[in-house]
Amino acid sequence: MDCQIRNAMDADAPTISRIIIGTLRESNAQDYSPEIINQVGQSFSPQAILRMLTQRQVFVATYGSHVVATASLDHDVVRSVFVEPAYQGRGIGRQLMTRIQAIAIAGGLNELRVPSSITAEDFYASLGFKKIREVFHESERTIIMSKTLVR
Repeated sequence: MDCQIRNAMDADAPTISRIIIGTLRESNAQDYSPEIINQVGQSFSPQAILRMLTQRQVFVATYGSHVVATASLDHDVVRSVFVEPAYQGRGIGRQLMTRIQAIAIAGGLNELRVPSSITAEDFYASLGFKKIREVFHESERTIIMSKTLVR
């Protein structure tokens, strides 16, 4: 599926929040308890997204005129990659990751890391990321993965 990827704008914050929280509740709920989903979701309010826009490079993918996915780059760490459930499996996440990797390479980075959810581990592995270790924040399991970038 062809989508357009652009830098996120302040006006996108409510939509990004909705996509992330909706994806957590629908896709990630298969791997995490409702308590963890609610706890993680609190970090993605529209106000939190506005703060994120000042701290990271945040991108959105649009299909037609609708924002359907987001991802961000925080130095050498890929964060908050979420695709609206109705659009998952169509290559949008892969296109976002291709863009982020190109920006990282252009910025002189040699490696990218990603704190992956259990839900997304296979997705990142399909892009060449390797599992480094697991981290627990209370009962939330996160898989730290990395990928060496090729110029």
